[in-house]
Amino acid sequence: MHKITFLILGLATPALAEAPVIAAAQVARDESAWRFDVTLSHPDTGWDHYADGWRVEDADGAILGTRTLLHPHVNEQPFTRSLGNVVVPPDLTEVFIRAKCSVDGWSTDTMSIALPD
Repeated sequence: MHKITFLILGLATPALAEAPVIAAAQVARDESAWRFDVTLSHPDTGWDHYADGWRVEDADGAILGTRTLLHPHVNEQPFTRSLGNVVVPPDLTEVFIRAKCSVDGWSTDTMSIALPD
């Protein structure tokens, strides 16, 4: 009699990393452009996985400005970084902030910000 043994292997799938959370955002007019101060929270682990940017978009997803984060913030959470000289079309009354991490890319979630008059 033959004995048949089945070996069932679990398929390894990459775990989705936690997306950066936009904890707060402030906007101010700076002459003819705008300045954005954005606070992110993310479980940075080091150079292999960290929040590496955020951007300002209009409602259609057109990019108005991008802030690249050049290093991890493992021991600085949450953290705030600024982006100035963002030109926003005068007909817009709100914009959206979208964050990015080095593993998962751009988040599907955004935070809306009303532009002050």
